[in-house]
Amino acid sequence: MSSHGARGRSSGTVRLPETVPFTLPALNRLSWELGSRVVSRASKVAAWEHRSTGRTLGVYDVTENTVVLAVRTPVGRERFYGAAKADFEEKRTRLAEADDWRRA
Repeated sequence: MSSHGARGRSSGTVRLPETVPFTLPALNRLSWELGSRVVSRASKVAAWEHRSTGRTLGVYDVTENTVVLAVRTPVGRERFYGAAKADFEEKRTRLAEADDWRRA
């Protein structure tokens, strides 16, 4: 029987790309349409670039308690993730400490 979900992933499990040096609990994947609309109206609070892959990570302040993380590949594909601001702030220093990420 086929399903409409991604193969090899359990439903409900959302993860950031492996190059991002942390995981976040209760991460929500947003559709491209919703994510791009939300970040177009939000303030970008931080941006990083992965040195070896060229991926970028933008963090947008969307509500008092929520951020959206926008991951962009070198060819322009974007994925958007919603997370609790407190969860992100707790892990934020890992980007600064990671040798392969730099502020953009």
